[in-house]
Amino acid sequence: MQEFDTLSAGIADCTVLCIGDLMLDDFVYGEVSRISPEAPAPVIAVNRSEIVIGGAGNVARNVAALGARCLFVGMIGADEAAHTMTAAFVREPRIEAMLVADATRPTTRKVRFVSEHFSTHMLRADWEFAQPAAVDVEQKLIDAALSALPRADVVVLSDYAKGVLTPRFIAEVIEAARDLGKPVIVDPKNLDFSLYRGATLLTPNRKELGEATRRHAVTDMEIVEAAEEAMVMAASEAVLVTRSENGMSLVCRDSEALHVPAYAVKVRDVSGAGDTVVAVFAVMLAAGADWALALRAANAAAAVVVGKRGTATASLAELRARILPHASLAAEEKIVLSAQDLHERLVVWRRQGLRIGFTNGCFDLLHPGHVKVLTRARAACDRLVVGLNSDASVRRLKGDGRPVQDERARAQVLAALEAVDLITLFDEDTPLRLIEEVRPQVLVKGGDYGRDQVVGREVVEAAGGEVLLIDLVPGHSTTAIIARGGAGS
Repeated sequence: MQEFDTLSAGIADCTVLCIGDLMLDDFVYGEVSRISPEAPAPVIAVNRSEIVIGGAGNVARNVAALGARCLFVGMIGADEAAHTMTAAFVREPRIEAMLVADATRPTTRKVRFVSEHFSTHMLRADWEFAQPAAVDVEQKLIDAALSALPRADVVVLSDYAKGVLTPRFIAEVIEAARDLGKPVIVDPKNLDFSLYRGATLLTPNRKELGEATRRHAVTDMEIVEAAEEAMVMAASEAVLVTRSENGMSLVCRDSEALHVPAYAVKVRDVSGAGDTVVAVFAVMLAAGADWALALRAANAAAAVVVGKRGTATASLAELRARILPHASLAAEEKIVLSAQDLHERLVVWRRQGLRIGFTNGCFDLLHPGHVKVLTRARAACDRLVVGLNSDASVRRLKGDGRPVQDERARAQVLAALEAVDLITLFDEDTPLRLIEEVRPQVLVKGGDYGRDQVVGREVVEAAGGEVLLIDLVPGHSTTAIIARGGAGS
């Protein structure tokens, strides 16, 4: 774990060049309760929709979610989906997108209709033109990739067979990367692995490996034999094989094969899990990890994203929480680090008819006053959600030198309390946005606030909820403890 933390500290300085086929992933969620009278087809009553950058763009999003920088080269059309895609990249400050437009083809788009109740995909509609890029577009893509290459630590080729990664493009990028000493990771779609000749690492799934090598690839031994043949075909140093519920296998040219089992998780959606594996492996290599640590991290990241819906990403904090020893998981499971995870927990609780409470604070040095507020808050509800100010938010509110403990430490201490059911971070100065998202029936604050001063009061009371003020324990405050030298500084 110490090695993982040491490498993590340097991730912000790492840059991954990702090249591949972009697509717009549109997830439409709803409930199905009847059959259409017009045709024997289910009718979905839409509750919500989510549009995200998918395909190779999901690799880029995962790189950015880990805190690294991503240079991205891809192709779009000249349509509304292209505008949506461009705008989505603008909202990703860690991704520098170099997009080549081809007006003769549509931007690849996939719309999935998902049953919210059963968590199953009912239908998918695709807009795409899966043909190689035209010669002039191909040259623009190559020029963009080669110009970005010197700034990258690692190169990822994410092949979805939609036309970006032509044989010429692949060969030129791999040759240029090798000349500069840059590792190249390929997530292959073409079953002729010789097209990726010279790549450092290939990441096929078990089915792709078997089809490419024309071998039965199920057992550990069969996987190793097929991967060794794939390495010969691609003249690569290693092959990482994803094996769904059977985990992953890493076969290297100069060391023994590594097999890691999959984490025991509730699988909600496998969309984009392979993208996460590639992104995490690339970032870990860029940060200086060896093959074994990169494999463990990628395996943990896969467990994170298959537990989410849609085309998801894994943050560094989620990755660390998954890698933690099992003895720590009970408390770690209380800490949610994404809006989607928070939404899903709240949906379950609401379906169960549970009364949800909310309180918030910095909780920099936990003291008896905090414990009293949290205990009383939990007594007023069935599930207590705690909004925790991020480190940046605490600094703005409390000044330099605060927080004394970083957000991870503060969250872990809170998670150890029986009164707390869920902890989620917020970066704003007030928790208003978070309260609007949680929609608690009970909003709890310490008695040093007047009712009219409680942020979110109007939101909660308008929905029929109540605001509860808890008397504070005299003589206890983080500021006073620090002034007395209680922080140990």
